[in-house]
Amino acid sequence: MTTPPIATYRIQLREGVDFAEIERRIPYLADLGISHLYLSPIFTATTGSTHGYDAIDPTEIDPALGGRQAFESLSDAAHGAGLGIILDIVPNHTAFSLENPWLREVLIEGPSSRYAPHFDIDWQAGPLVLPILPEPFEKMLAEDKFTVEDDHLVFDETRVPLGKGTGLDGTGARAIRRLHETQYWRLRHWEAERDSITHRRFFNVTGLIGMRVEDEKVFDDTHALIIDLVKSGQVDALRVDHIDGLADPKTYLDRLATALPGTPVWVEKILVGEETLPFAWQTVGTTGYEAARLIARILTPEDGVRQLDTHWREATGITENFDAALHIAKRDILENELAAELHKLVVLAHQATRNSPIAEPGPEALREALVALLSATPRYRTYIDADGTSADDKAVIARMADTAKTGLRSGIVVDILATALSDPYTPARQALAIRFQQVSGALLAKSQEDTAGFRWTRYLAANEVGAEPEQASVTDEEANAFFAQRTPWDMTLTSTHDTKRSEDSRMRLVAISHAPDAFAALHNQAVQLPAAEAVEPKWRWYIAQSALAIWDEADADRTQRLDAHILKAMREAKQSTFWTHPNSPVEVAAIAFADALCDTWRETRPAELDTLIAIGDGLIFAQLILKAILPGFPDFYRGSEAIFLALTDPDNRLPVDWSALAELHADEGLSSDKARLTHLLLRLRREHPEFFAAATAELDVTDAGFTLIRYIENRALIASFGPAPEDETDTLWAQDFGGKTLSLGWRQNAAPH
Repeated sequence: MTTPPIATYRIQLREGVDFAEIERRIPYLADLGISHLYLSPIFTATTGSTHGYDAIDPTEIDPALGGRQAFESLSDAAHGAGLGIILDIVPNHTAFSLENPWLREVLIEGPSSRYAPHFDIDWQAGPLVLPILPEPFEKMLAEDKFTVEDDHLVFDETRVPLGKGTGLDGTGARAIRRLHETQYWRLRHWEAERDSITHRRFFNVTGLIGMRVEDEKVFDDTHALIIDLVKSGQVDALRVDHIDGLADPKTYLDRLATALPGTPVWVEKILVGEETLPFAWQTVGTTGYEAARLIARILTPEDGVRQLDTHWREATGITENFDAALHIAKRDILENELAAELHKLVVLAHQATRNSPIAEPGPEALREALVALLSATPRYRTYIDADGTSADDKAVIARMADTAKTGLRSGIVVDILATALSDPYTPARQALAIRFQQVSGALLAKSQEDTAGFRWTRYLAANEVGAEPEQASVTDEEANAFFAQRTPWDMTLTSTHDTKRSEDSRMRLVAISHAPDAFAALHNQAVQLPAAEAVEPKWRWYIAQSALAIWDEADADRTQRLDAHILKAMREAKQSTFWTHPNSPVEVAAIAFADALCDTWRETRPAELDTLIAIGDGLIFAQLILKAILPGFPDFYRGSEAIFLALTDPDNRLPVDWSALAELHADEGLSSDKARLTHLLLRLRREHPEFFAAATAELDVTDAGFTLIRYIENRALIASFGPAPEDETDTLWAQDFGGKTLSLGWRQNAAPH
């Protein structure tokens, strides 16, 4: 693959979508104008997996999808139609499941197993903890809920393999306990996952175990099939999931490049603020969350957000800024969801600071300093590796230490740990640095996207993966600097299975920044409903936005979908109700309010609702044009060529109607208009690849709209949204939305803007 994609089409496999189903859709996808299928993970996953990120066997293509033969048939058909294949791979983790054959062997053979080094297990902490019991071990033992059958310890429908050479000696509870104590593992109640696990997790998901791909043997074993698929021509490029979870991303990418020279590799990496990808990484770029953020900011007027902020604070009584909410969320997550990771860091920090001539910190002092440093980490992570710490990372660590010491009685332990991170010259310091970096990324993701983003609810369009809620708009200077550093290989996404709202729902939310008074009125009407009285003000504001985001009169399931999302949002916020301990009265009240709101909108159809939807329609098309013509190339999430109104996973993974998508071009309505515009834009990219690869980009944005010009050799492609353009252009597409004109056209003999 020597040229960048024209456009990619992201397909979520599983839940009724297998290789054969996608092969049947290749003629449609080729006609749409994409150049590459972008497939979610294909390797064998846990039984019933809905997404494939919980692989159990990286050496096999999942039979549930059709197996290797069906995959090769799909690949051949795609290549025959002129489409490439980009494959999503997951090197960071596999499923912590008894279905995992490598893990089963570790349970049987313990640390001496050939697969023991493959998993990130802390054997020094004792046997591998399996927190899978529905009740405490001793309670289940006393109630005679364990049996031994065919070299397995059995409870309910679960069968745990016994260690080689071990067996039941006697009968009754004592014999079972003795047998249990001879194993390389220990069964624990599921609540032990909070602080008693002995394996590295993906974020706080105990059911996913970290893989040590920094070890060359582990890399070879986990990547053998991937390498074979690329070398055989079945796969053209790769997308690496969660690159920040790896111990050493640079070495991993170097090893991948050595194994597959010339193969394009994109990495899932969230860039914070002005952060850029490390220069030494062998990757063509990120998967594009920063581009999605920029598009939403281009379409958000600063003055509108300012007015919205006033309405929100008056309605909810919230006075804090987002940084304060994030700081609190970070500490909540460290004390709860990531308590096990924090405990491990305390142990590593003790080893790294042993024999310090400056201080002799105990576990509580180390815990306090680690919490402060992690909370002060301004990005997902630093990249300390075997070569040490870069000058940039040393500067980041120094800033972290300065911030962390604020409010502490003594900053001495913070300084000791910061020195250990900045100068990791011993194995103990290196071990601390690696784990600290892996935890800091998990912490920011869980605290910002999955906690504070559901607590600080001013403007949900900016509470998105890779976005900053308090930086909702953008200046020309910032946008143009972003364009200048883009390459044709940079991906531009607007929806994925991970985004908190789908692209079109996000634009519905952007609409409230264009008409903040209309949304405030809509919200105030909702507050008058009797069901509103039992719901916290911040959740009333949140629910009104979420209902607007997916409102569709024709969708009979919209209320049920909204109800399910509200449950998830409230539990993710982790304040009044929790996944582990739901607060039913609070949840029932919120759902009753949402249902009453939907009933009212259906019966009375407020004028403000129509106003916001009309504005949102224009923004949906503006976003599509920007995605398609920005420097880089566009990625389309399956089904998003039609109007795609969805909330966070699993709502955004609901099945798409492929037959309906294929007929859209011949129908009427907003979805058909969007599909026809998508066809036009992708045809434009196919017909003018040199232009899109080389043309400069310049943006002029105001509260009234924007003008984006791609320019090369006296020829310009101009997209504008706002007052009707006065300059003459060869118009490719134009449409009016609520008094604003969105247009796209060529201008010949143009001068630079």
